[in-house]
Amino acid sequence: MRARHLIAALLTLLPGPLLAQDGPIGDLPIIGKPSYGGTGFQPAVTELSRDLQWLDGMVLIIITAITFFVIGILFVALWRFSHRRNKSPQAFTHNTPVEIAWTIVPIMILIFIGSFSLPVLFEQQEIPEADITIKTTGYQWYWGYEYPDHGFSFDSYMIGSPFTGGDNRLTDEVRAQLQEAGYSEDEFKLATTTAMVVPVNSTVVVQVTGADVIHSWTVPAFGVKQDAVPGRLAELWFEANEEGVYFGQCSELCGIAHAYMPITVKVVSQEEYEAWLDWAIEEYGGTPRVTADAAIIDEVEEVPAAALVTE
Repeated sequence: MRARHLIAALLTLLPGPLLAQDGPIGDLPIIGKPSYGGTGFQPAVTELSRDLQWLDGMVLIIITAITFFVIGILFVALWRFSHRRNKSPQAFTHNTPVEIAWTIVPIMILIFIGSFSLPVLFEQQEIPEADITIKTTGYQWYWGYEYPDHGFSFDSYMIGSPFTGGDNRLTDEVRAQLQEAGYSEDEFKLATTTAMVVPVNSTVVVQVTGADVIHSWTVPAFGVKQDAVPGRLAELWFEANEEGVYFGQCSELCGIAHAYMPITVKVVSQEEYEAWLDWAIEEYGGTPRVTADAAIIDEVEEVPAAALVTE
């Protein structure tokens, strides 16, 4: 871990900007992005995020109805039992029908909400079989990504952070870095030097852990959020249905530069992903896909023929 931090610190001494390294990936629409002054959700591009946003809307309707009901009762009580209309107030301690109602009704409301929220929770927690597995590690204050099936990894820093020669300010040099990486000034503090790249309509399982303190890997448009705890390996999954660029942030207070630890995910077509994968394997010293396929074939050929015979 110390070596990784030393390398990151040395990068700040290199001349010129540290630019995005996403190889053959072309221009993509930026979809998952916060909007200034916005109060709603980002576009939902996974089944998980669509279910979560629907659940939020349903619960909002329920709590709004309860709020208006309680406010209505308060106004009725203020009007009906005011001093002018109720000169001689009654004193009592029990009302059995009311007590039964305010016990049964909240229970029924909670059961109703739980019947919808628990399936969404189970959908998040039950990890399906992965088309692609990626391991992400949170560091102070950047993310590391590893593609274990292909034996390569890379780190992802905020463009304009101290690790990339900046000081967390939008200077002319940072503007040039953003432009060369294909981003605008609006993506400052969101865009990173490298991105997690995944194919569209594929089940992606992300293994999440931390190297130093607790971080949290979050992409709102995917409806995923998972704490990265040192010494533990947690999992989340998503299946993005629309090609584009999606941003997230570390969502666990992790130190002085917590605000400068963004996440960038690029969802591309299967063909573009395979081209990027070949480029990344060569760029980061991974295992060539031809070699990996040959190893699998060799393992199959080494199985004794008798073992393949069934009764």
